[in-house]
Amino acid sequence: MPFLLPDLPYDYAALEPHISAETLRFHHDKHHAGYINSVNTILAQADLTADSLEEIIADGAGDPLFNAAAQAWNHTFYWSSMTPGGGGKPTGKLAQQIDADFGDFKTLADHLASAAMGQFGSGWAWLVVDKGHLKVRRTPNAGTPLRDNETPLLTVDVWEHAYYIDYRNDRRAYVDTFLAALVNWDFAARNFDSTLVGRKIESAA
Repeated sequence: MPFLLPDLPYDYAALEPHISAETLRFHHDKHHAGYINSVNTILAQADLTADSLEEIIADGAGDPLFNAAAQAWNHTFYWSSMTPGGGGKPTGKLAQQIDADFGDFKTLADHLASAAMGQFGSGWAWLVVDKGHLKVRRTPNAGTPLRDNETPLLTVDVWEHAYYIDYRNDRRAYVDTFLAALVNWDFAARNFDSTLVGRKIESAA
């Protein structure tokens, strides 16, 4: 069975005024769909099959199939990393772990912003769990923490197509808005809780 483009977890206009319906239609219906189509095309041409995007990501690195699968996975994860009425601060066990690993929430937020701004060119900023501790990291292009056996909790897409329609080349304004008004800490907390009991994270289709 070919991979299918998953629906957004909210309406196209649900993130306005921070992310426009135009951006989501372009980003999801064109870019994300393009990655899904590329995965299916490459598999069909090579007469290969795969049960999941994670399987493809684990098996390859840097080749066209990996790049398409990782971008498809990353985008699905990114949609859930945002939510209408997002922002604020995490609570519960995730908040406690943030204090333990970063000292306080502001330091974590500063690290995430720095990772997003510090990624030269296209890529992603991530909050991950690595060996039981929270870390912030960035990956270029289609890079994903799954390749390094880290568990992603949330991500910020810093490819220009994620923000150019709404923010032009002002990545800083987009990143600041993401952290202040879009980030889905409930999603991150559920993924963190899953690492404590060995469940699969809420990731991709």
